[in-house]
Amino acid sequence: MENWFRVRARCPTCRLRFDRREEGYFIGAGCLNLVVAELVFAAGLVAVLVLTWPNPPWNAMIYVGILLMIAVPIVFFPFSRTLWIAFDMTFRPAEPGDDSVPEQER
Repeated sequence: MENWFRVRARCPTCRLRFDRREEGYFIGAGCLNLVVAELVFAAGLVAVLVLTWPNPPWNAMIYVGILLMIAVPIVFFPFSRTLWIAFDMTFRPAEPGDDSVPEQER
């Protein structure tokens, strides 16, 4: 990872390309990030409802929920990309030529 919002183009050790040269490769990572954010929100909502029933703090739940739905995707972003790469490598292992460096990158 180069920084929090940008994944390196290649593994610094084995030189494997992370994006597999496919347009839209990280759309799955974006979907994974969205699902995790929604699951965190839903789990928090259920936990607060169970713990505070019959008088849940509705206003606090709304404001904390909004903050969670903004913060979780930002915090989870690099992990979602890494997990997506691992998921893809599990079902589509590296092939010969995946580690080759195109002429424009040399």
